[in-house]
Amino acid sequence: MKILYAIQGTGNGHLARATEIVPILKLMADTDVLVSGTQADLKVPFRIDYKYKGLSFIFGKNGGVDIPQTICRMSPIQLMRDIHSVPVHQYDLIINDFEPVSAWACFLRNKLCIGLSHQNAVLHPSAPLPKLSDPLGKFILKYYAPATHHYGFNFKPFSPNIFPPVIRHDIRNAESSVRPYYTVYLPAYSDLQIQDVLSCIPDIEWQVFSKHSKTEYTVGNIHFQTVSLTEFTHSFQHCTGLICNAGFEGPAEAIFMGKKLCVIPMKNQYEQYCNAAYLESLGVLTLENLHDSVDILSNWIKNGEPLQISFPDMTFDILEEIFIRHADRKTRLVFQH
Repeated sequence: MKILYAIQGTGNGHLARATEIVPILKLMADTDVLVSGTQADLKVPFRIDYKYKGLSFIFGKNGGVDIPQTICRMSPIQLMRDIHSVPVHQYDLIINDFEPVSAWACFLRNKLCIGLSHQNAVLHPSAPLPKLSDPLGKFILKYYAPATHHYGFNFKPFSPNIFPPVIRHDIRNAESSVRPYYTVYLPAYSDLQIQDVLSCIPDIEWQVFSKHSKTEYTVGNIHFQTVSLTEFTHSFQHCTGLICNAGFEGPAEAIFMGKKLCVIPMKNQYEQYCNAAYLESLGVLTLENLHDSVDILSNWIKNGEPLQISFPDMTFDILEEIFIRHADRKTRLVFQH
């Protein structure tokens, strides 16, 4: 039994989730890993067997995706070459976390592709929708990584094929505490823009993880450091609260740990507007942008309340269910949790 697990590498969330999923898949069967994308910062504790440029959204420094840079860096000829080069025919089962190269390779070769991602939950007919209508964003989300069968993760399951978030064991087993500082990860904002806002709240210590700096430095009450999963996890598990984009994995971990949470959806990212709408319905503070938010953040620091949900550990059960439903009976293996 051979499995190909394909991961979107545009952001860090998919790779962070993969640190839980890949070891389980390797226990189940002979598993190879494919990653495409150029925007992730995390080093993963497993071998990557295939690495492609893929189709990445380039983060800007003004709160969103840089559309001109995204278009400029597209390589459609290389993308087609990569799609045709992926040996999907060599695998018995392909599980795809919103990764376009292997997804389109399966589509063009009529190969079964199992979509397992948060994006599948966002696209579900029962999923909450934002006030903002974005037909183009929804179209891209739907056709970016097509799949034969769809399974999703969301903050609250609302369908049999929608599951609770995958919480990393480093978070699930962490000894959390509440120390007087806040952790910040806003990769689509420049350090200077973050500094301009947070310096206006001088009585708070801020630990900012920066995508745009290669060195650590401190300005007043703000400590900037490079992105590291280990360092971020340590900062996060002891912080009072987290300010981040309206992605999925980061907010889910904050809710699991009972941290105060403030999210800012990344501009030109329809999925994040959907997430923000859902989180707002749960009582999480959502901001349209970082600018002009000093008074709101100050009030959140003084009066904001954390939301806590103890998401169950279902990762093995989810993968086992997919395996049982979709693996060829001739190639199934017996495995134990």
